[in-house]
Amino acid sequence: MTATAIAQGKKISFRAKEDTVCPICHEVHQKENMFQGGGRLIAGKLTIELRRLYEKNRKFGRVSPNDYVISVCPRCLYSAFSKDWSTLDPEENEKIRSQSDTRRSNLEKILGPLDFYQERNLVLGAASYLLAIECYQNRKVTIAPTPKKAVCAVRSAWYFDDLNNDFPNMGFDKVRDLLYQKSASWYTDTMEIMQSGSEPVDQASYLLGPDTDKNWAFDGVIYLSAYLTMKFKDELASDPAAKLNLLVRAKRTLSRLYGSGKGSKSKPSVIIDMAKELYDEYNKIIEEMGGEK
Repeated sequence: MTATAIAQGKKISFRAKEDTVCPICHEVHQKENMFQGGGRLIAGKLTIELRRLYEKNRKFGRVSPNDYVISVCPRCLYSAFSKDWSTLDPEENEKIRSQSDTRRSNLEKILGPLDFYQERNLVLGAASYLLAIECYQNRKVTIAPTPKKAVCAVRSAWYFDDLNNDFPNMGFDKVRDLLYQKSASWYTDTMEIMQSGSEPVDQASYLLGPDTDKNWAFDGVIYLSAYLTMKFKDELASDPAAKLNLLVRAKRTLSRLYGSGKGSKSKPSVIIDMAKELYDEYNKIIEEMGGEK
């Protein structure tokens, strides 16, 4: 093994040789990518939120593929998934350009001053998804921003859960819960969009994940929409009648996944099993509230 290879083996990421040019401010930089293989990733369990956990690596420390997914301009903080990086029209470009200072100010209120010229870590990973949400708020329906915001929000919530575990009593749990609620709303909107066709959701199918480990695609959307609705039912609807209606609608949607999974061997058993548990929980709560079984 060469000295270069040995040196690379101790690193998690590398800078791309080719230049990346920001379409907003024209800053030239080199995108950071994660090295593949080399025992960097040690996969742990899959959570009820379809998040793949990774064990801390004795050689490399903390390693997370999500740190490198979002492209971020280190100068103006324009952020997007790589496929959307250069697809802005003039109106989108101008909106995002005009909000550069606001993006930085909003981010610093939550995470303090950050430098995206540095190597990605837990904090920069969290920041990248917050920035992406803010930028996708200014993107048009042609690139399907709603499901992308949903994915960014749930991944952001995971980051802020990790931050809260590492740095308790700093308010990161409040940011986490707000992001979960935003994600629940956008996942519900995505379900409606899948039926109405008001956004080309197929353009987001490659990242619906919701994690980078396995793309559960539209099954994941159905499951997470129902799971997050259940988790934040009190925040999403305070009125008892509205809450019951919310739960009944979510249960009916979930039944599509659970019902199709029972009669199909092609559906992964892990998500069908989780859907069944969630479906049973819906039945119990709806019955307790006096609604349909």
